[in-house]
Amino acid sequence: MKIKAKLFLGIGLLFAMIVLLTAVGSIYINKLSADTNNILVANYNSIDYSRQMLIALNEDGFTTTSIAAFENNLKKQQQNITETGEQQLTDQLAANFNKLKNNPSDTALLTTVHDAVTDIILVNMQAIERKSAVAKRTADNASLWIALAGTLCFLIAFVLLVNLPGNIANPVKELTESIKEIAAQNYGKRVHFEKHDEFGELAGAFNTMAQKLEEYQTSNLEKLVMEKKRIETLINNIKDPVIGLDAKKHILFMNEVALNISGLRAEETIGKLVQDVAVKNDLVRSLIQDMFRPANETVTAKQEPIKIYADNKESYFEKQVIAINITPTGEQQEKFIGNVILLQNITPFKELDFAKTNFIATVSHELKTPIASIKMSLQLLENEQVGNVNEEQKNLLYSIKDDANRLLKITGELLNMTQVESGNIQMAVMATDIKDIVNYAVSANKAAAEEKKIKLHISPVEDLPSVLADEEKTAWVLTNLISNAIRYSYENSTVYISIKNTGNKIEFAVTDTGQGIAPQYKEKIFDRYFRVPGTKKEGTGLGLSISKEFIEAEGGSITVASDFGAGSTFTITLNAAVT
Repeated sequence: MKIKAKLFLGIGLLFAMIVLLTAVGSIYINKLSADTNNILVANYNSIDYSRQMLIALNEDGFTTTSIAAFENNLKKQQQNITETGEQQLTDQLAANFNKLKNNPSDTALLTTVHDAVTDIILVNMQAIERKSAVAKRTADNASLWIALAGTLCFLIAFVLLVNLPGNIANPVKELTESIKEIAAQNYGKRVHFEKHDEFGELAGAFNTMAQKLEEYQTSNLEKLVMEKKRIETLINNIKDPVIGLDAKKHILFMNEVALNISGLRAEETIGKLVQDVAVKNDLVRSLIQDMFRPANETVTAKQEPIKIYADNKESYFEKQVIAINITPTGEQQEKFIGNVILLQNITPFKELDFAKTNFIATVSHELKTPIASIKMSLQLLENEQVGNVNEEQKNLLYSIKDDANRLLKITGELLNMTQVESGNIQMAVMATDIKDIVNYAVSANKAAAEEKKIKLHISPVEDLPSVLADEEKTAWVLTNLISNAIRYSYENSTVYISIKNTGNKIEFAVTDTGQGIAPQYKEKIFDRYFRVPGTKKEGTGLGLSISKEFIEAEGGSITVASDFGAGSTFTITLNAAVT
């Protein structure tokens, strides 16, 4: 029988018996109530009326009051006739009483009236006795049937209590234990329910699943071993060092390249805690130090390539730590299972970068001498003592001078860039007068501003403290920002240069009223060689990148805020000198 049918049958029978018990109890209680009420209402009242009439007869003398009381109770008795023969007795009593009223001294007549009242009491007493016997039989029947129904309900409830929980809970418990065995990869576990109900069907489905899992495990074990060997071979053939860790930082694998550059052997590493290996190996220690930082500590410094002696030369590697997260089958939350440390060999690119930097530095240095000679020759040609030139020649000289200045600026930026790339930025950070930096930058851009009729508005700098900066490099950066502001501002406009003391910081802000920077380019303008697409202004795309490197090397920062179509504001923030 199905579990649903069992539940329906058991609970249905119990419900039916409760309804039957309620119905039997209600019927017999109503019967008993009717019988009792019949005794109380009919016979008891007749006996009470008769008693009152006897009291009136037994009073001394036949007074007006006793006659009235007797007549009153006689009338009530005449309206409460319920038993056989009671009507005749009552009529005889009424006739005899009327005679007695006319002849109150007749003793025989008084005795006759007294006997008639007594007969009425006797008739009602016999009726009460008879009806009490009926009520008793009703009560006995009610007790019997209620006891039978209650006993049947108890037996059904007891059978359900003993059998139903076990019929449901025991198979569920056995199935739960079997599922745990399957989860522990014991696929030989089977469930045996010899029942033709839902649990039997569930057991059949479970056994089928376990059998298929067992077959799958057996058939795929060889494949898994083969795939493991294939992955190990693949990892060992990767030309870059690779190290695998589990969730508890045990070393799962190190390919041949990683073992060679670290000077370790496989038996010294596999299965060991990486921190234990790092104690004896400097390279491993440098690779894992970021993995053991506190969770709330953030690394803001740019990750420099790791220099390792490999392949009989100094080699450079970029480290990448990849967290491995998986979503287990049947679950929704990702689970962390380990890390992979990948070292990418960038030595060829680094060598090319060194060659490029050296080439640019050499070319830029060599170009400065002829450019300086060109500028000196231009100064001589502009001197009227050497000779006069016509207007067309003046225009040519102006054009040559402009190109020479631009070439000189480009070579200067290239030389600065080679300093940045080689890591040889020489900074002389000290307490510096803000006025000297601002005056130098304004003076260097004064001619360009006058040419475009642009006004340079400078905020007062007299009451400001000194700033911790390299005067030459900071002045170069401020000059570059003002030059860009003039270049991108419209004629007859104003470039604002403001300096603000914010306590322990000094802010230099340069604001122009030009076109501004489109939002999609704001994050890229400090990238090397980047120029806003579509701009027709000259430039190499190095000025802002070098400026950022110089300011950050001084412990400061440079940011930009731009309202596209209304201009931009570049802000340099440096530390104030402690007085």
